[in-house]
Formats: sequence, structure tokens, C-alpha cells
Amino acid sequence: MFEKDEFGKPISEKLSTILRRNTSKDDYANIAALTNVSFSTIRDVVYRTNSLTKSNSKAIIVLLQRAFENSLARQLQATSDKIYLDQILRD
Repeated sequence: MFEKDEFGKPISEKLSTILRRNTSKDDYANIAALTNVSFSTIRDVVYRTNSLTKSNSKAIIVLLQRAFENSLARQLQATSDKIYLDQILRD
């Protein structure tokens, strides 16, 4: 998923923003337990104060998957909320 030239550098600002928007501290904790990459390392990579490495990239890949799932769930919830609010406004 990540290319060799991405290791040793912070993740992009865009990826950082998307991960921060679509994941939580609970996600970091769960992924830390799952991947044996520390919570603080995951947080630091996401906030760009630590570089991406081959060893911490396994946690970031799982975090990317979680962010994708969370963004889909938020989209579905927002659609449902819009329908509900539209019904209220029409009454």
C-alpha cells in the first residue's frame, strides 16, 4: 500500500486530516492492541510528529481501513438524518 519512498517521512497533510476526521482515540487503542504498535506511535504518525516506517505502517493501514468504514457509516447516518429532518420540516 505504501511505497518505499514514503517511509522515513511524515504522512501527507491530506491523509492526516482524513484520518483525524474519521477515526477516534478508541480506534487508535484498538488498533494498537491488534497490531502491537503503540497508541502513541499511531497518534504521532497521524499527527505528523513521527514518520511512517515499515513497522508502524501495518497499524496505519488498519487505521486507513477503519477510517474508510467510519466514513461510510457517517455517510449512511447523515442520509438517514436528512430524511428524518426533511419529514419534520415538511409537517
